[in-house]
Amino acid sequence: MALPLRIGVMQLTMEPLDEMLASARAMDEAGMDTIWLAEAYPWWRKHQMEARSSTVVSALMARETKHLTIGWGIISPYTRHPVQAAMDARVVQEAAGPGRFIVGFGTSKIFLNNTKQGGPPKVTKPLAHMRDSVEIMRGILGGERFEYDGKVYSADIPALSPEAHAPDWDVPVYVAGTAPLMQQLGGEIGDGLLTPSITTPAFVRYTRGNIELGAAKSGRNPGDVDLGCTVVASIGEDRDEGRDGAREIAGMYLANKVQNIAGAADTLLELANIDPEEIRPVAEAMEQGGRLAAKELVTDSLLDRCKPIAGTPADCIAAIEEYRDAGCTHVMLELWGANRHEQIRLFGEKVLPHFRD
Repeated sequence: MALPLRIGVMQLTMEPLDEMLASARAMDEAGMDTIWLAEAYPWWRKHQMEARSSTVVSALMARETKHLTIGWGIISPYTRHPVQAAMDARVVQEAAGPGRFIVGFGTSKIFLNNTKQGGPPKVTKPLAHMRDSVEIMRGILGGERFEYDGKVYSADIPALSPEAHAPDWDVPVYVAGTAPLMQQLGGEIGDGLLTPSITTPAFVRYTRGNIELGAAKSGRNPGDVDLGCTVVASIGEDRDEGRDGAREIAGMYLANKVQNIAGAADTLLELANIDPEEIRPVAEAMEQGGRLAAKELVTDSLLDRCKPIAGTPADCIAAIEEYRDAGCTHVMLELWGANRHEQIRLFGEKVLPHFRD
């Protein structure tokens, strides 16, 4: 049985807390399926924004909403020992209630740059970090006696007493991956796989192929692996207005591809038919004048190749259908631009009903 299509929002944790909580409430009211917290990194300070912890914010959001599923999209297996991450997850699991929380792990190389762990050979064994983190997270949340010796992390955890007051429902664990081996690991062990910003339908198809390779290693059905795709997005009744926010967030993330993760995003850009040299002026504008300066250099052609879910409601419906047909089962809108609460309302009123049974 095919997984149902879910539509949510990827929320960068670099905005004031009250604003993020208000956005979560608006998504809940609009009928969005998920809010994914993309843990911001200190690099954003250069652009007048402050990084905030996803694990803390997610627990607060869980208490502020009724139906919205809260996802870590993502936290790094390099920055928290998975035993500590499982303790944080237990809080969010309890705050959210059954079926409303997803753990997501990803390397987050840009974050490691700020901790001076970013370049080879310091970022070592990414597959081992990920595998150990997923196994330990599941083992601890499962509540049974758990002993694990991994290549990077180990754990020795007593069984949870039957009298202990702790949640006992499942929490899915997702893997974020851009490179083929990490995507294959997601297909092998993850409940889902998350892709990075500037994902296109071509990259979705590429990723599905890697999921199939990974799933074959563990004898799983690749169709059971939820594929969450991060896509730049904005919406409006007028097409140009509806593309404005997507142009801005695309500028920020195109700059990121060459400023912070050059090389890692080569396939992503190649499948979008974008030459890294073409976006260096965008990155330079971001560095010198901030995100609005970068936005001005994102031409219609460049934005179109990013394959945004943007424009009028009809434009957004057509774009989501294209992503769904490519194999995406979980749309993660990088919703940006003016009047975001109105954009959320418009998605809820004029786009989401098209994809509901």
